[in-house]
Amino acid sequence: MRLIAENLSGERGGEPVFESIDFSIADGESLVVTGPNGSGKSTLLRVVAGFLPVAAGSMRIAEGGEAFPSVASACHYLGHQNAMKTALTVTENLAFWRHFCGEGRLDIAEALDAVGLDGIGHLPFGYLSTGQRRRAAIAKLLVSHRPVWLLDEPTAGLDRASEHRFAGLMGAHCATGGIIMAATHLPLGLEKTRTLEMERQT
Repeated sequence: MRLIAENLSGERGGEPVFESIDFSIADGESLVVTGPNGSGKSTLLRVVAGFLPVAAGSMRIAEGGEAFPSVASACHYLGHQNAMKTALTVTENLAFWRHFCGEGRLDIAEALDAVGLDGIGHLPFGYLSTGQRRRAAIAKLLVSHRPVWLLDEPTAGLDRASEHRFAGLMGAHCATGGIIMAATHLPLGLEKTRTLEMERQT
């Protein structure tokens, strides 16, 4: 499988944010998107995810097969917001995403254990600390299998131990043929990583 962008351009509010971006990420590889604030890192990920329209160029998945015929069907997206309902328990939130996105390699209890949140699935999401909320959001990536992880500042709110644990999860995802595209200012500890430097439009 390969995630491919050709001459990709994106807009925000009708204004161009980035232009003529090209990349190709094969299974087992990762691409780290860097650049100053306002250079379009988050917009690029949202365009790839299908949340924003492609202004020019194209995005496609090669060799996705019947299981992943489109980019959107192949992607998990983890943005600045955790996309969890505060009144629902952690388990209820993850059950929703599992139903919405499809089955995964881990069940909910295993996913919570993998992010260091075992034993708190019964708690309302709104009761969690900032770091716990981020780890619960990371567990969404584990309860449903999608080969492409689009991560926008994924380690925001994590302590050093949680960053190390997440690096292990990302490494395992790539080792089993997954693809990671991450917008971040911080090193993620990944192998087979390339960098895409974004520049602010003038």
